Amino acid sequence: MPLPPPPAKRAAVLPKEVIETLAPPEARAAASPKARGRSRHAPPQAAGAAPATVTERILAPAAAPAPQPEAHSAPTEPRKAAAAPAKRSASKPAAASAAATPPKVFVLDTNVLMHDPMCLFQFEEHDIFLPMIVLEELDGHKKGMTEVARNARQASRMLDALAAHGKDLGAGIPLDATGHREATGKLLFQTQALEHALPLSLPQGKADNQILGVVQALGRALAPREVVLVSKDINMRVKARALGLAAEDYQNDKVLDDGDLLYTGSLALPANFWSKNGKTVESWQQGQHTYYRITGPIVPSLLINQFVYFEAPGEPSLYARVTEIRGKTAVLRTLRDFTHLKNAVWGVTARNREQNFALNLLTDPEIDFVTLAGTAGTGKTLMALAAGLTQVLDERRYTEIIMTRATVSVGEDIGFLPGTEEEKMGPWMGALDDNLEFLAKGDGGNAGEWGRAATNELIRSRIKIKSMNFMRGRTFLNKFVIIDEAQNLTPKQMKTLITRAGPGAKIVCMGNLAQIDTPYLSEGSSGLTYVVDRFKGWPHSGHITLARGERSRLADFASEVL
Repeated sequence: MPLPPPPAKRAAVLPKEVIETLAPPEARAAASPKARGRSRHAPPQAAGAAPATVTERILAPAAAPAPQPEAHSAPTEPRKAAAAPAKRSASKPAAASAAATPPKVFVLDTNVLMHDPMCLFQFEEHDIFLPMIVLEELDGHKKGMTEVARNARQASRMLDALAAHGKDLGAGIPLDATGHREATGKLLFQTQALEHALPLSLPQGKADNQILGVVQALGRALAPREVVLVSKDINMRVKARALGLAAEDYQNDKVLDDGDLLYTGSLALPANFWSKNGKTVESWQQGQHTYYRITGPIVPSLLINQFVYFEAPGEPSLYARVTEIRGKTAVLRTLRDFTHLKNAVWGVTARNREQNFALNLLTDPEIDFVTLAGTAGTGKTLMALAAGLTQVLDERRYTEIIMTRATVSVGEDIGFLPGTEEEKMGPWMGALDDNLEFLAKGDGGNAGEWGRAATNELIRSRIKIKSMNFMRGRTFLNKFVIIDEAQNLTPKQMKTLITRAGPGAKIVCMGNLAQIDTPYLSEGSSGLTYVVDRFKGWPHSGHITLARGERSRLADFASEVL
């Protein structure tokens, strides 16, 4: 059933100072007594005509625009008009073309502030309007120790700091007043009731509907300036669009719009690489590695610690890692072959190309931060544990392994767990137990029952299981830290964990972006996606996406078809 049209007699009412504040820059300049008649951005007045007020400019119908010079008569071709200065009037500078599209007014829903308290400074030159009901909802969610309550308190403190710099909250507060220079717009609070014409089928007392009424009132009063609702609530956005209101999701927390665009950590060299670049490639031997210096159009697309490979029938294969990029040249270093049994890591060998890349990162002491992504059964946990045990027990590079993970249930929670911290984390560490059983069997298979028991006891004495809830304030010195199921962490939680690293520590984050169980997280906003994108190209970090499962043929088939 279509929604009934709003009654025409109930018009939006805004105070004059709010309309003047939200007016486009050229309209505010034209309304100033000092600037009237000499503003560069205002169109020339007709002789003998009375100057129009700001309210008349903002509320004027779109069908009767002010006369414009010939160069600006085609708004669909702004670049073409800017490229023809001969047609532009001498009294109309180039800045007027930018002023033709005034900044938007974004009305924020409460869930945006509770999701990201710094969202106020992410809208660049646009203005932000906060309805009074949003402040009421923030006040109702500020109590407690949850992430939402902490964000609500931080958002309230941010609003209080901004409000301290404004004399009139309804007239607007510069968003850069607290030092955030990237935000050049204004923050406005609702200071009086706004009349709206929402359908009677929407309950008037509900907070969401009150916000929709504010958006509708602002849209009518400030036309043709665009007013947009920003909300994380899908149903809220659907209702807004059904009422003919502009609505958007808060996109600043999303690193990528498409998970397929995530940095994979490896790149296949083109088939004609050697025939095209063979004569210009320099090579030399240093220790166990061979180095190649390459040039050409492929260099700008490379990143430090990115893996490159060349595979072609009848030609020698190349597996290397980018170690240096200078201008138009890049240096490649060949890898250690972990597919061979002589280079096995705690009895584990690489079964495919990506696993070989991962083990090169995990065993390199110059790499402080490693991220591993891949579907179920690609060997992420097994390789991280094997590399950690080798470097802790054999090479004595680290003192112990610390393992943690996000405690997010797949289904319903089973309730509180008894025991100490490690005993409470026991049910979440089933993957650790499974892989330790495999590693202990391979290491002490010929030592008998006593030997296997001693190996298990030694391994477990060097592995500590910690909960993420008690990580704040800790510092890991010379530790090998494994963060499992990292796809369920938010960017803020990921930052909290990674900043715990002290001198000599190594952190390994691994997860499967197709198995996100945390509500309100997606592939684009996951903490794992966030750190992969932020750390790519850093000389002491590396990432690899594992593509092939090695668990069993049943698990591989299930990952593909289910």
